[in-house]
Amino acid sequence: MMKENLVDLIQDSIRKNWENKAMTNYGGETITFGDMASRILTIHSIFESCEIKKGDKIALIGKNSVNWTAVYLATLCYGAVVVPVLPDFRAGDIHHIVNHSDSTLIFAADAIFENLESDKMKDARYSFSLTDFRLLHHQTSGKPETISGIIKKLSEKKHKELHSNATFRLRSVSNDSLAVLSYTSGTTGFTKGVMISHNNLVANVVYANHNMPLEPGDKIVSFLPLAHAYGCAFEFLWPFTLGCHITFLTKTPSPQIILKAFREVRPRLVLSVPLIMEKIYKKQILPALSKPSIKIMLRIPGLSKVIEKKIRQKLTDSFGGNFHEIVIGGAPLSSEVEDFLHRIRFPFSIGYGMTECGPLISYANWDKTKLRSAGKIVDSLEIKIDSPDPYTQTGEILVKGENVMMGYYKNKEATKNTLEPDGWMHTGDLGLIDRENFVYIKGRSKSMILGSSGQNIYPEEIEARFNNLDFVQESLVIEKNGKLTVLIYPDYESTDKKGLTDQQLKEIFEKHRKLLNKTMPAFMGVSAVTIFAQEFEKTPKKSIKRYLYNSN
Repeated sequence: MMKENLVDLIQDSIRKNWENKAMTNYGGETITFGDMASRILTIHSIFESCEIKKGDKIALIGKNSVNWTAVYLATLCYGAVVVPVLPDFRAGDIHHIVNHSDSTLIFAADAIFENLESDKMKDARYSFSLTDFRLLHHQTSGKPETISGIIKKLSEKKHKELHSNATFRLRSVSNDSLAVLSYTSGTTGFTKGVMISHNNLVANVVYANHNMPLEPGDKIVSFLPLAHAYGCAFEFLWPFTLGCHITFLTKTPSPQIILKAFREVRPRLVLSVPLIMEKIYKKQILPALSKPSIKIMLRIPGLSKVIEKKIRQKLTDSFGGNFHEIVIGGAPLSSEVEDFLHRIRFPFSIGYGMTECGPLISYANWDKTKLRSAGKIVDSLEIKIDSPDPYTQTGEILVKGENVMMGYYKNKEATKNTLEPDGWMHTGDLGLIDRENFVYIKGRSKSMILGSSGQNIYPEEIEARFNNLDFVQESLVIEKNGKLTVLIYPDYESTDKKGLTDQQLKEIFEKHRKLLNKTMPAFMGVSAVTIFAQEFEKTPKKSIKRYLYNSN
């Protein structure tokens, strides 16, 4: 058990940074740490009026915003349990999650709540707006105006007692308490409620404080979904306990909007998923590198360094030009992009984690990490590889320690299959380690394809090659009738500019297939190409939901 306490860290940060800016809705309101204290008290008044007890579940449904984080913090500091729900889930999925989690109270964005059916969530006694915390619906015998009046009186009483940062007090919540029930479809197609404890969260926060480059007062942009562990821990919870100023992109952002916000806010640390970096590389850098004059200059030692420096500066400016490093996680980064960024000495680092670890498993600063690794195992975890030789033979990655979840909510079978009695957790990922405990991910065990002669085929390796070819937006390799097929979602922006017909596109992709087959071992050869007209459906961390396409 960690010696640090999460609620203490939250309380200390609020008191210490009382008058400093804490959060901003991009293009909207900005609040101080003292303002956040006030909102926490308002939400605690709601909890008390609705007779919420320690351990009760609070469903939280909406896009990233100041009020989303206020509900999250208030719930943790009350001793209740946050059930964050991704805002793009369908109504039926939300009903299921609210019911399965036994949520007794809901905070939802108005537009989302309009599409929900309260009679299908009968255990949720009250529903409140994330916009202004007003009562939206209740399943009790009391009148709405009566309930709202009780909340108002209690809130006024609490605020009268709040004279300054010195009088701000939060109740004590032990580290072994359940903090979050995180529901994510992952890549298995089966929704499970991951039980994350206060200890799991504080282990991530403390590690980040000691090892990641951020200081009190620094600015950060939050665009990853807060309902997912990666964005929640490192774009919100840790920076807040540190005393940083967080700007939330309150709408689902495009890469263009994200980069615009980076240029305006100029964050000191950038978290990203590979998709953003790969798009920049493909759309901005590759075209420049393909110019005949640039190709010639890159062959001249002195000039090549000058060109690479200019590219590095342009790329740095794209992200605001003020950051220590970019941390990339959530899915594999293309090896071509990684090699290029490494060559030009761009300050990036690749981390590895999963919801079940709240989420961090491995990380290293950009100037200490190793090419192709996903960082070094964090100091709050142990790691082992399920193979005869963890340094040379790929096996499943197992971890044990402070970050590891409590289990899956109301799912003993799934918990038993994932957690060993001695505490080791099966990640479902395949990899190697080196003598310094740097982690090298080789693929998902569930996505690995067994070749006809027993070879292990990792589709991610083949997809990375296809994804860097002309007119390919993204790809997915599946096994079909004992052979490999690649499904391709075209880059329609590029095809439209070229005026390509469907037949011409098919011919181009067929050439790609034949060309790549010559560069890969025979057992990794792709037999056919299928064009998909729609983008592949993805998990919150932007991994393709492979199970949806395996039967195609």
